[in-house]
Amino acid sequence: MSNQLNRLIVKGGVLSPGELNYICESVESLGLKTISFGARQDILLPKDITSEDLTQFEKLKIVEAGEVGVENIVSSYVCADIFPSTSWLTGDRYLYLLEQFGAKSKLKINLTDPKQRLVPLFTGNINFIASDHEDYWYLYVRLPGWRKTKMYPALIYSWDLHKIETAIEDILQEEPETIEMIFDLVSDAVDTNNRTVDKPLEVPFYPFPYFEGMNKIGMDKYWLGLYWRNNKYDISFLKEMCKLCSENKIGKVSITPWKSFIVKGIPKESKLVWEKFLGKRGINVRHSMLELNWHLPVNNQDALNLKKYLVSNFDQNDISTYGLTFGITDYSKVAYYFTSVVVEKNKQPEMIGNFQTRDTYNLLYAKNFDPNTREYIMHVQDVDKVELPGLLMELSQLYFDQLGSETKEEKQIETKKELTELEVYQCKDCLTVYDESFGDITQNIAPKTVFNELPENYECSLCEAPKTSFEKVVLVK
Repeated sequence: MSNQLNRLIVKGGVLSPGELNYICESVESLGLKTISFGARQDILLPKDITSEDLTQFEKLKIVEAGEVGVENIVSSYVCADIFPSTSWLTGDRYLYLLEQFGAKSKLKINLTDPKQRLVPLFTGNINFIASDHEDYWYLYVRLPGWRKTKMYPALIYSWDLHKIETAIEDILQEEPETIEMIFDLVSDAVDTNNRTVDKPLEVPFYPFPYFEGMNKIGMDKYWLGLYWRNNKYDISFLKEMCKLCSENKIGKVSITPWKSFIVKGIPKESKLVWEKFLGKRGINVRHSMLELNWHLPVNNQDALNLKKYLVSNFDQNDISTYGLTFGITDYSKVAYYFTSVVVEKNKQPEMIGNFQTRDTYNLLYAKNFDPNTREYIMHVQDVDKVELPGLLMELSQLYFDQLGSETKEEKQIETKKELTELEVYQCKDCLTVYDESFGDITQNIAPKTVFNELPENYECSLCEAPKTSFEKVVLVK
């Protein structure tokens, strides 16, 4: 098991070079030489720092080891402009939205773009996921104690995100058991600009991206991804890097959930300066994908050793894992996985006399090797460590065998979709769709309510046009 650490809140995983430099100087004054990054894009500090040490830094939002009920908000701002993205969700838009949220939230919040793969979509209690409608978000909820994630029955307006999240936090004492109960309680508590859900969330599959090294953005900019395999980032290096960022007028540094960070907006004319800086510091910026695609518990030497053992075997056998991600966890952690493949360590049986037992593991993989399906399949159980490399290579081969191909069932479904015509009613003013199968929960219209049975004072949920502004159209799906 890993030891609990002090967590430093970094809202959305985004901070300015000045903020990062202040953090570095603050922890350096306590005698630290390194910092680490957490899976929720926060910064981790050693547990042996005392409460008195931490209180002197008023600007830092710190959650002490063992403190519960305070979480960092995760965002995919780190992916904006450099990976596939929803057209309206720009880097600037993320920053405006993150400003809504307070410094400390009781619930885990994710604010993500479904068209990127670097930041997980569903690992929060409150998961806002961008829709195709500008400034509207799907909301998927999994409150503490819930086993499954449920979709909120309305799209949330960008400027209502914090309002909705706060309302959900406030009703936790009611112990809501269903998403419908949450919707009713939130609707009673706050006024919102919800929009009807007119189609289910579609999450396209993309292979996991390579996120390290110097990479081009457009014609005259670069982004730099940096990764330390031991997750111990040298403070003196970070301070020098912050100075270089300021000289290049780079406004933000972004932390990833993979214990790495990305600097965007390096000017073309400064590329050589940055490469010289990295070279003088001896920084390796070309780890193989075998190294970058692992998610490990922080400060867990056993997990790190197991990763090294498995990666070494992959390397010796020239195995490709491009597009795949791997996670290591154990029986002591209630995990909501966000990797393609999971190595799960089992609890050892009770010792009998001097009899020594060996660690055993389970292997699970996500349906279609896509963690966004949130469905995991058990591949093998109770296997020895020495069996893991071969079994993981077997799973890797299975992944590449099915990559880009469709099952017979999927093809039949797709063909059926192509032949399906759907009658809906569409607002002539803003093109919002009323689908009778969904109804309009924003106006208490139950699913399967036919359009002709809507009250005469029914209005478009978006632009408030009257019922007479809707016309029947046929959509081919």
